Amino acid sequence: MKKRFGQRIYVQSAGVRHDQEIDGFSIAVCDEIGIELGRHRSRSFEEMAEWGDDLGAFDMIVALSPASLRHAHELTRTSAVEVLYWPIMDPSGLAESREEKLQHYRNARDQIDAKITETFRED
Repeated sequence: MKKRFGQRIYVQSAGVRHDQEIDGFSIAVCDEIGIELGRHRSRSFEEMAEWGDDLGAFDMIVALSPASLRHAHELTRTSAVEVLYWPIMDPSGLAESREEKLQHYRNARDQIDAKITETFRED
């Protein structure tokens, strides 16, 4: 989203957990399309709130897993934030070889890219 829309849309990335490093396979497949994740850090919804982001002020939350969908619904019970669910298969733990793993990560990356294209119109 940030690469495609720049500062025209305010985008933040958050997850259910924030105690993990960004997966090296994610970094590699995003680098293939010019998206730099090496300095990116995962953070939780709670951490976003601690840093001053009011989740109720967002227009939309996109959940990529059942756990993040449940969490997003819990956090938005009292606000008018639209919650979308894009069921993207978690590529971690799939396949054996490095090339097979990379292909699963590419598939997830491309699914997300297709959903962005389908959902958000570029002017």
